[in-house]
Amino acid sequence: MRSTAKFGVDVAERWSDDEYADPARYLGHRAELVQSLGPPLVPGDRVLDLACGDGRLAVYLLPLGLSYLGVDASEAMVAAARLRLGPGAEITLAHLDDFRPPAPVATTTIFRAIYYASDRAAFFGRVAEFTEKKLVFDLNPRRYRLDEVRAELGAAGFRRLDLHPFFVPQKVALPGPLHRTLLAAENVGLLGRALLRLRFSYMCAASR
Repeated sequence: MRSTAKFGVDVAERWSDDEYADPARYLGHRAELVQSLGPPLVPGDRVLDLACGDGRLAVYLLPLGLSYLGVDASEAMVAAARLRLGPGAEITLAHLDDFRPPAPVATTTIFRAIYYASDRAAFFGRVAEFTEKKLVFDLNPRRYRLDEVRAELGAAGFRRLDLHPFFVPQKVALPGPLHRTLLAAENVGLLGRALLRLRFSYMCAASR
């Protein structure tokens, strides 16, 4: 997880703007897929966002009528998220290996951070205990074997795994036509798989 030593408050407050060339496109599309991939979320569903960073994803989840609980191990990130979101969301300081919500949540999300889990299979099992609809995360297919991840999810009780390519670049803001072309390519099987051999990642929704 992100450490308090690495991030000061000033860095945390501008984290998403520094990390994403186009935060609205990147995080907005991610929020759309959190809602729609796998079992759909409905207004009132609660999202637990592990390793939430500065909480910027909530900016795009809350207008969908979803409730948001963000968790991060960095005090600076937690402070930045609370400042950004105010009373409209709950933000908690905790490590993703240790945190359990006080009540079940509809969805648990974890982005750009699943490798922080000390034991991925055990992490999936623990998340399954308090997640009612689905676990949504990103996965680099060039770094992780999909069959191994699928088997670990199945052992945790997540029998269904929905995959969707995510082709919004993190570090480059694309012109509108190219951006729309890549979004369309997410839904073209052969083209999507070809692009994933070179770069980009899957959005994964694991459910029962």
